[in-house]
Amino acid sequence: MSRTIAFIASIGLSLSGFTAQVAFGQTMPEALRLAYENNPQLEADRVTSEIAHEQLAFARAQGRSQVNLSGSVGFESVDSSFSNPFFGQGQFGERPTANVQLQATKPIYTGGQIKAGIRQAEAGVGAAGELLTAAEQDLLLQVVTTYVDVLRDRETVDIRGNNVSVLEEQVLAARDRFAVGEITRTDVSLSEARFEGAKANLAGAEAQLETSSAAYLFLVGVPAETLAPAPPIPFLPETFEEAVEIALGDSPDINAARYAERAANEAVKSAYGQLKPQISIVGTAGYQETFDLGDFDQGQRDTSIGAVAQATIPLFEGGLVRSQVRSAKLERARARSQIDATERQIRAQVAQAFYGYQASLKAIEASVRQEEAAEIAYEGAKEELAVGVRTTLAVLDQEQELFEARLNVVQAERNAYVAAHQLLRAMGALSLERLSVTASPYDPDEYGDLVKRKWLLTTVD
Repeated sequence: MSRTIAFIASIGLSLSGFTAQVAFGQTMPEALRLAYENNPQLEADRVTSEIAHEQLAFARAQGRSQVNLSGSVGFESVDSSFSNPFFGQGQFGERPTANVQLQATKPIYTGGQIKAGIRQAEAGVGAAGELLTAAEQDLLLQVVTTYVDVLRDRETVDIRGNNVSVLEEQVLAARDRFAVGEITRTDVSLSEARFEGAKANLAGAEAQLETSSAAYLFLVGVPAETLAPAPPIPFLPETFEEAVEIALGDSPDINAARYAERAANEAVKSAYGQLKPQISIVGTAGYQETFDLGDFDQGQRDTSIGAVAQATIPLFEGGLVRSQVRSAKLERARARSQIDATERQIRAQVAQAFYGYQASLKAIEASVRQEEAAEIAYEGAKEELAVGVRTTLAVLDQEQELFEARLNVVQAERNAYVAAHQLLRAMGALSLERLSVTASPYDPDEYGDLVKRKWLLTTVD
């Protein structure tokens, strides 16, 4: 018997309260799809990932040529006494002018700042992608938890409601028996007290159901109406060591910390680059024309083309750059420590979920046995009360124990189901595919490809 119970619990936990739900209605994969496609917080996290791609585009743009076109028109007044035997007397008077200049600048050497900046931005894109994955998996876990919470709370309301109905019948029966002198007024009062207590417990269960339903609406975006039973639990590792190994390799949290450390390391190189010479090539082409108010054809026209190499060697910056280098090194040290802290945290999360799941399976088996035993004891207590060898209080106590045993089964099933998915989240394995969700996964690299294709365009759409 126990082996069968454990097997059923491990493959799906489709026992008791969860199978009591109507087999038709919204399914968990559908709820997960709705949350994945419409949750506003997840949409905000996706925008954060797209911002990281724009930062990468900005870093790449620093190494490309910058071309600017400038022009001006104006009016000038000239009064010059300059004379030259070849060009004659100096000019004077008022005249309009116009000029246009084209300038192109190409960085040649920046001390490694541009390359380091690109690598830093690439690491930032990777970290943003991992953080987005973590946010997606957190949302999926929240939906799974809330889904089974609604199922649990509905089953709890049914059990509490049944308890109220049974106790109400017992109160009526107790009053009838008191009227014929079979029991005392104390027995009637005990039945009434238990009845009122059961109604209070039912009200609390209904309030808890409303809370779970509100959380479901918040996450999924639609009311929790008729929910189908929870699907089977996906495949889980057999050992704790296997789960930890998967988590340390696949968890988006640890991968994001590793990307952050890589970005911090490149920030150190970029800061060092400010202490090195900077070399650029600057090319210019200009055209200027000065018009004669008396005869526009007699105006003066000048054209120029030039190219120069500009070099900047930092000599003294008041300690600013060196402070930035030290700050970058401290950020790198913090990022490395964060990797160790995240690894420890993941190990703890895996241990809590793995052993919590194992304990929940044992709790299911024990709770089912408790329910079976309590039901037998309750039936026996009722028969013994009928022949006068049991008191009303003893029967009420046994009945309460039976209802609590049923609630324990429902709660244990919920705990095991949630613990299993918490383990998948800690491992970084709570994916749409694993949960059988038919939704198009969001790919942040698509936005990055779009940015690459549009860098030559002049629009900002």
